[in-house]
Amino acid sequence: MAVWIPAGLGQTQRERLAYIDFRLYFLGEVSRADIASRFGIAPAGATRDLAVYREAAPKNIVFDSSSKTYRIGPAFRPLFDHPLDRTLTALSQGFGDGLGGAGGSMLPCEFPEPINRPATDTLATVTRAIRARVALFVTYVSLGGGESEREIVPFALADNGLRWHARAFDRKSGSYRDFVLTRIRRATPVPRNAPRLSEGSANDIQWNRVVELELVPHPDGPRPEIAALDYPMEDGVLRLRVRAALAGYVLRRWNVDCSPNHSLSGPEYRLWLRDPLALYGVESATLAPGYVPPGDRE
Repeated sequence: MAVWIPAGLGQTQRERLAYIDFRLYFLGEVSRADIASRFGIAPAGATRDLAVYREAAPKNIVFDSSSKTYRIGPAFRPLFDHPLDRTLTALSQGFGDGLGGAGGSMLPCEFPEPINRPATDTLATVTRAIRARVALFVTYVSLGGGESEREIVPFALADNGLRWHARAFDRKSGSYRDFVLTRIRRATPVPRNAPRLSEGSANDIQWNRVVELELVPHPDGPRPEIAALDYPMEDGVLRLRVRAALAGYVLRRWNVDCSPNHSLSGPEYRLWLRDPLALYGVESATLAPGYVPPGDRE
């Protein structure tokens, strides 16, 4: 969301101004060619955008006549919000519109490539079903039951940090479950058997329940002050609010020791769940490292 929007400007020009703001802020420079290439406009249009930006924030931008480049001003203050996740994606993978253009990193960046990629056709079938609120007939392969055929009613996508899955009502088991997209071999809409109200997201207790987790530096770990720097803690506590259906995934992804007496050891356990009872009744807690249900504790 822009914190400054000139009156009378259309959405496309605001996007170009935000791009100018972004390049100045994170790369320190922007040129007419950068804007023209990114948005497919003539150089004259890019010049007008730079003039509008310069008029609005003269202290943000300085023209370098030797290189014909605009550089960040000494008193720069961003005119637009730049969410961190989108910023890092743009820097590492480039701006894109989904049409295959404007790709490539804006800076030297290295990051692990995802090795768990769902088939695009499967993803598209699932997302259309979510949007249209229709059931799907799927052939699914699970760890415990192998291959099976079932009807599901998907209503959301979720990323657990390692793979994408669809949250859906499973008509075979009569319960809400997570279906890993890569394990869906076939998926076809079932328009003749429309979802019932009882199969919608409103009745998924685990999805709608929000749990509050308090994470602290692991009591047995070295240099707890470093954990406070690595994570956005306040008074030594990182407070998270997550859906119960996703809590176990989050805790496993970040290797949070969820044992009641912080008994897990190893350099990967930088954080400890201060109150494991916060996971009481959370079905995904079985995925949390070291978690022991209250009734099973000695």
